[in-house]
Amino acid sequence: MSASRDLLSAVWREACRHIEIDESAAAIARSVAEHLPLRALVVLRADADHKTLEPLTVGSPPRAASVAARATEFAAPAWRRFTAWLRSGSVIGWGDAEAEGWLAAVLPDSIQADAVAGPLMSKDGPLGVLVLVATSGKQFSPLDRRSMHELLEPFAAALDNDTRLHELRALREAAVADRETLLTRLGRQDVNEEVVGSHTGLRHVMDRVELVAKSDVPVLILGETGTGKEVVSRAIHTRSPRAAGPFIRVNCGAIPPELVDSQLFGHEKGAFTGASAQHQGWFERADRGTLFLDEIGELPLPAQVRLLRVLQDHQIERVGGKSPIHVDVRIVAATHRDLAAMVKERTFREDLWYRINVFPILLPTLRERLEDIPALVKHLVQRAATRFGLPAVQPAAGDLRLLADYHWPGNIRELGAVIDRAVILGGGRTLDVATALGLGRQPLPAPAADATMYEVIPETVPLEQATSRPAAGDIMPLAAAMKQHIERALAATRGRIEGRRGAATTLQINPHTLRARMRKLGIAAERFRT
Repeated sequence: MSASRDLLSAVWREACRHIEIDESAAAIARSVAEHLPLRALVVLRADADHKTLEPLTVGSPPRAASVAARATEFAAPAWRRFTAWLRSGSVIGWGDAEAEGWLAAVLPDSIQADAVAGPLMSKDGPLGVLVLVATSGKQFSPLDRRSMHELLEPFAAALDNDTRLHELRALREAAVADRETLLTRLGRQDVNEEVVGSHTGLRHVMDRVELVAKSDVPVLILGETGTGKEVVSRAIHTRSPRAAGPFIRVNCGAIPPELVDSQLFGHEKGAFTGASAQHQGWFERADRGTLFLDEIGELPLPAQVRLLRVLQDHQIERVGGKSPIHVDVRIVAATHRDLAAMVKERTFREDLWYRINVFPILLPTLRERLEDIPALVKHLVQRAATRFGLPAVQPAAGDLRLLADYHWPGNIRELGAVIDRAVILGGGRTLDVATALGLGRQPLPAPAADATMYEVIPETVPLEQATSRPAAGDIMPLAAAMKQHIERALAATRGRIEGRRGAATTLQINPHTLRARMRKLGIAAERFRT
């Protein structure tokens, strides 16, 4: 005869009510004691990696004497026999051959009472063992053993839930530790810190971010290198309904052309040489989130065609795959290049340009938002001090004037490098901005005739400052020198820009970069083609 329906109902209710198995075991023991001569129940967890059986919890009915349990380590042959019993699903007790002494190894010698044990299994395999210890002087009857069969399933569910709970806690603790490590390395207090200058120099930009964030339309962020395009793209993501989803950044210029499809769309196992396993592309990883395509102008034309199709159909197909995969991704693209000019030159697809240029946001240069420099410097000093383990020393008014007078061709990225250098040079005592900018150095004394290399060029002086200096009047402006040099190359190649015999090859520069500089300097290639 099986355990009563009331007992099973009570056991299942307590097993599902409590998250921690300690609470479940104590509550279930009270219910079981009303039907069986129970002194205590013991739950043990099986650890296949270490071949051990470890006590997890003990539940006792009210006024019952406590029972302790011991951990047991198995040799390999004994572990194989033990796990074979676990998979059999049979209930055993004292004197049964299947116990083979391990029941005595688990329960202390001081327990002079009857005991029965049953395996706890899940769909993934063995979980552990449930042991029932009888009250002193009582024996478990064959009917009690059959009743125990009814208890194994709810206890297995409780043990499985407890195992998964602790795994989730361990993963969460690891994720928190990784997050803290990342924030420390980046010198941030939070992943989504407020954008510096959002109420001053970037106020217009942040107004447009707030305007577009709630929708799902593609956004194109334009601006010089180092102006903070990734920061603005993250601001769009965190203010959008997709904030709980992933934010994936892809540098399109860093992907080799032959791997673009595999990186963006993924590949199946065996799709090409070296594809030893299935691989999810960036689009799949960004599902229900935001995909930030940085430097989208660097994508080769064939990849632009496939990207356009994904934006239109919201479906991808892995390399070597046979069926499309639906993806729900919001696209934020960014570039420092002139995409409109690239469209005219047919190096960027016109239809893709119209698809991504739905809502453009133009970022100002640091030269155009000098009022943000004090706040940016404070933020960057704190970040650098955290990364380098130094005190955060705030800049003086003179330091801020030096920084405001500089033209910042590298924008905020260059400012960050200068502040890092100033913090290191200051050693936590001062912020050596002048030295970090390369200003304020005294002329070097003439070296002795027998001076060594290290005496001529000390480590504290940049190499370029130790070389001979021409008179200021002999130096041609950089733009004029560059224009003259490019024109000489064009004359030598008869106006040809690309190809093996083109000016770009002669100058060892990308043809697109050469054209951009020619437009800026007012150089027309047609003049050299006669």
